[in-house]
Formats: sequence, C-alpha cells, structure tokens
Amino acid sequence: MAHALYGSELDDEDLVKAREHLKQYVKCFMESESYVAAVTMITRFSIQCCDESFLIKLIECNQFEVAEECATFMGKEMICFIIQKYLNMKMLKSANKLVKEHDLTEEFPDVNFLYKESLVKKLAEKGCWDIAEVRAKKETKLMEYLVYLAMEAGYMEKVDELCQRYSLEGYVDSLVREDIFCGSDYLDLKKLGSEEIVWVDEIDGLLNATSYIEGCKIIGMDCEWKPNFEKNSKPNKVSVIQIASDKKAFIFDLIKLYEDDPKALDSCFRRIMCSSNILKLGYDVQCDLHQLAQSYGELECFQSYEMLLDIQKLFDGATGGLSGLSKKILGAGLNKARRNSNWELRPLSQNQKEYAALDAVVLVHIFHEHMGRQPQFGVSEGCKAGWKSHIVSRVRSPRKPLRF
Repeated sequence: MAHALYGSELDDEDLVKAREHLKQYVKCFMESESYVAAVTMITRFSIQCCDESFLIKLIECNQFEVAEECATFMGKEMICFIIQKYLNMKMLKSANKLVKEHDLTEEFPDVNFLYKESLVKKLAEKGCWDIAEVRAKKETKLMEYLVYLAMEAGYMEKVDELCQRYSLEGYVDSLVREDIFCGSDYLDLKKLGSEEIVWVDEIDGLLNATSYIEGCKIIGMDCEWKPNFEKNSKPNKVSVIQIASDKKAFIFDLIKLYEDDPKALDSCFRRIMCSSNILKLGYDVQCDLHQLAQSYGELECFQSYEMLLDIQKLFDGATGGLSGLSKKILGAGLNKARRNSNWELRPLSQNQKEYAALDAVVLVHIFHEHMGRQPQFGVSEGCKAGWKSHIVSRVRSPRKPLRF
C-alpha cells in the first residue's frame, strides 16, 4: 500500500502515512458494522486504532471470534480483558479456551475448574447423572459438587450412591440437608392425592389394569426408555409405559409383557388406545407414540388410537416442558432429576416408580385444573382453541394376525 501511494523509495514516515490513510477505511468499516473487514485490515496491516470500547462493541454484536482475533493482535492486556468479559457473561467455555490458547492459567487459575463445574451442572440438569459422574470422578472437588447438585435436586439415592462409591460421607455430613434439599418445591404424588402405584409385569395384572382403565373417562399417559448417549445410534426400546387416573397409576413393564405374551399385550392396549370413551392425555405425545411404534412394530396397538389429546398443544407460551406447564397451572413443577436413569433395571427403585407415575398423574390434574378455571367447559382463554379441536385419532386397517 505504501509503495502504491509513495513510490518505491520508502521511509518510516511514508509507512506511518500509509497506515493513517488505511485508518480511514477501517473507520468506515466500523461505522458500517463490517467488523470482519475492519479487523482483517487491522491485523493485516498492523494498524493500531482499537481500544476496549471496540472490543465491547464486537462482543455486544456477538462477533466473538472477530473480537478474539482483534484482542490477540492488540496483545495480552486485551486478551485478559476479553477473558474477564466472558467470565462476567458466564461464557466459561470461551474463557477457558482463551486461557489455554494464550497460556494464562497463572492470571486466571480458577477458570478451568469453573468450566468443568458448569459442564457437570448442565449434565445434571439434563438428568445425565452417569455422564456427569464420568466427567467429575477424576477430581474430588467436582465429585463433591455433583453430590451437592444431587442433594439440591432431591435425588437422595444418587447422593448415597456417589458417597459410597467415592467415600464422601464426610462431605455430606458437613452439609445441612434441610438447607439444600428443595424437594418441597416440587409436586409429588401425595400432594396430588394419588393413592396407589401398581407395577404390572404379569398377564393377570395386565388384564386387571385394562379393566380398571376402561372404566376411566380421562387418563394420563407417558413412557420411559433407557437413554442412549452414543451419537447417531438408535434409541433403546421403550421399557415402561405409565397410565394413570387422578388417583391411581399403573406402570407396565413392556419388555417383560411383550416377551411373555405379545398377543395379550396387543389386545389389552388396543382396547385402551382405540377406545372412544376414554380421553387419553399426553405431553409431546407423538414422540412417545413414535418410540412405541419403533420399539414394538409387530404390535397393532401403537399404530392406531382414538381420543388422544396432546396437552402441550393447548397452551401458548408455556416453557420448561411438562414441569414448566405444571408450575404454571398447578403452582409447582416436577423434579426431573431421574428422567435419564436406567429404565431397563429390574426392579425399578421406588423413586423411579414414583417419578414415572407422577408424569402420567400430573397430566390429568393439569387438564382438570385448567378446565375448572374456564367460565364454560371447553372454552379456554389461554388456549389456542377449544380443547376438543386438538383431539386426534388415527385408525389403520388391521394387518394379518400376529405370529409369534
């Protein structure tokens, strides 16, 4: 550039003039918010024309990579400035990356641990406790934090399991469980007045449960399967399906019932799924039906249904999944700490059974509470439309008789 402006014989003054000339272009790029072009010119021609305010503007415009490139050119002080901004914004992954890239552990000794801590917390919040444990097990402090998160979630069997495995009883004793345990903030079966959970893994129990359910006008449905954390792998088979009235919940061991008598299983669930006398409530129910059909494709009972209502479709602006909807309608959410536990273990723990049952029971209570708030049954101010318009049915022609 200097050669083009001032000829082949250059001195330092000519280079300074050339850079000043280029600064005008950089300024234009900045004003037009062409930040990539501005920073490319700054770094390519070593133009010193930036300060902290420019980096802040880049960050506010979500131009993080551009801000990092500019800070790297400007030197260590500006890199530290960016890292601190990231920490203030809770962008721990980005802060940790810069600390590693620029060997700034001495200046930011806690960033790596804070980043690992945030990963463990995210996994725990998703219910991925086993993966969180793998991430935490090499560092005692991280494992203690995972125990704390389990206590905070009211997942006391996980607390006991981790304490026994990693000898952390002393750490737990140092905590006041009553101050940490927040289970009272969540709904449970007692608060909803649900009286009984029935585990069904034999044909006689299946027949009795089906007869009871056929006498109900409204039921809630949900299902669980063992999570699969391998990328691009097929989901595991649906392990259990929960069906509940407002007072009683049945948990069906689909794996065992299918192995023992698939024809009886198919017949009983067809009576339930295809009954026009039972309103069947679910949450994101098409996902569950897809999983059921994929898991038990030989059965007809999960291919057809009548009077199915997805509660999720009734509400605008409800966030946080079923727990968020429960909090909005019933005043308290659901503890989802066990959602990614191993649902293929037998026997299921009592806590797993209560978790599974609650997901079905709460649907019935949400529906009753929401309808009870309306001046006229079936008319909802907060609904997208009348609830009946969201009922779906699908009837497929019977296939050839099942052969097993």
